[in-house]
Amino acid sequence: MTSELLSAPKRVRFVELSARALRALAEGDLAGGSAEAGVALDEYFVSDRARGIFGYRAGQLAEDPSVAPWIVRAAVSEPDGAVVGDAGFHGPPDEAGMVEVGYTVVPGYRRQGYARAMLAALLVRAAAEPGVRTVRARIGSGNDASLATIAGFGFTCVGEQGNERDGLELVFEIPADAIQAG
Repeated sequence: MTSELLSAPKRVRFVELSARALRALAEGDLAGGSAEAGVALDEYFVSDRARGIFGYRAGQLAEDPSVAPWIVRAAVSEPDGAVVGDAGFHGPPDEAGMVEVGYTVVPGYRRQGYARAMLAALLVRAAAEPGVRTVRARIGSGNDASLATIAGFGFTCVGEQGNERDGLELVFEIPADAIQAG
């Protein structure tokens, strides 16, 4: 494999994870979640971390089905079709027009440019929505990989917050009108 292939920017597409897929994954049913999603999901989708998140998102959908276009999706590498992670927003824009991004790369695909590709796609999506004025990202202060990922996108650190579960997180924001397509 040439260095050109290794350094080529990654591309991803997103596959919706329906309420049924999310519930299956939250229950540890990888085969059921994959069948519902229509793609072969990685074992990481039934890790403890993922199961908790997917259970929460399934609850969000049950409470308000209109959030479906905004929440977590499987990230699929193009053109090879490998599921490389999950990404989405924490929900639709709030009253102030703020959305928060979230993304995770499956361990075997980390440090290959997939987080950057996911974040770029999420930012383009957010900027295209008339109701979005600000995009937020919260990143653990020790998560050097995610901090490096957002560094080139124009985010500004606007504060920090902490809790027992996640520890200290840095809060970054970018105005939607500052996001450039591509």
